[in-house]
Amino acid sequence: MTRTTPPRPLDVEALFPALAAHRGTTTRLHPRKGSPGMTDSSVGGPMLWPADEPWPVCGEAHTRGRGRRPGDIRRERELWAAARDRGGPDSGLTDDEPALLDELGRGHRVPGLSDTDPLPLVALAQLYRRDVPDLPAGPDGCDLLQVFWCPFDAHGSTRSGMFLDLRWRRSAEVGEALAVPPQPEVVGFDGYLPEPCVLHPEQVVTYPFAGLLPEDLRDRIDAWEEALEEAAEESDDPDEPDPVGYQYDLSIPPGWRAGGFASWHLTDPAAMDCRACGTAMELLITVDSSEWDGGSGSWKPVEEHGLPPHPHAAPTGVVVGRHGELNVFACPADPGHPHRWSIQ
Repeated sequence: MTRTTPPRPLDVEALFPALAAHRGTTTRLHPRKGSPGMTDSSVGGPMLWPADEPWPVCGEAHTRGRGRRPGDIRRERELWAAARDRGGPDSGLTDDEPALLDELGRGHRVPGLSDTDPLPLVALAQLYRRDVPDLPAGPDGCDLLQVFWCPFDAHGSTRSGMFLDLRWRRSAEVGEALAVPPQPEVVGFDGYLPEPCVLHPEQVVTYPFAGLLPEDLRDRIDAWEEALEEAAEESDDPDEPDPVGYQYDLSIPPGWRAGGFASWHLTDPAAMDCRACGTAMELLITVDSSEWDGGSGSWKPVEEHGLPPHPHAAPTGVVVGRHGELNVFACPADPGHPHRWSIQ
């Protein structure tokens, strides 16, 4: 099934013609649970990985021998999904399932695993350029982007950051593919373990984060929004919908996507310049905890009209930070230069 973004609540360029000069596109990936293959673009699906190439690992020193087993996390998700289908997250549980959920939720220790033993990274996503119109070009004609991350928050100077590993490759050059990749015995955070999802890519129009627009244009948009909010506060109609907002309804869609503009709703906009050459970097992909929420409900696909955010807006099981989003940036001058990222 395709996923279709509803028309925007209004034509923002008709209100602010100057925005036309800043118009861009982004590809909403719309991951939904399924059974992708290794030659498909996917979230949490099997990677097209050469059998003779070492699987990516985290070699940074940190505790990695205590956590939850991936199989337990997936089984727990299955039980809750079945309970919802039977009549609600609590009333749908069978008599035996609460005790089973308690058992599945336990942490485990891996004996003998040191803080520096190679830790297999989790396969987060792979994107073929043929499927994703706004996926920026890879280096040297590569057509496949593969994204991995460590399942523990224990990296960097704060010892609480994430670790990403992005790989580009030419898919046609992969011979025998790895059938059963290694996986960590335990993970430090459930949100690092994605559910297998197929993608339904859709290209949509997007505009920059308001804080990055020219000052005069930004000020006019702010004044327009303030007038709408004042009118809503003075209204006596309890059924009147919330006023339309540039950030949540007209500029940057929520959810997983490729290309376009990054949102800076948690922090002030930060310069993302390439550390290898100084070029201003561009958004590569966004990894989001939710496909929509109460503030961004106007982006909910037409095919899912009427569905509540839980659980339908979180099909991947991925959680970034405090239910935020991860923006990964690439260097347009040389896509092979190291990536940078920001959590919002």
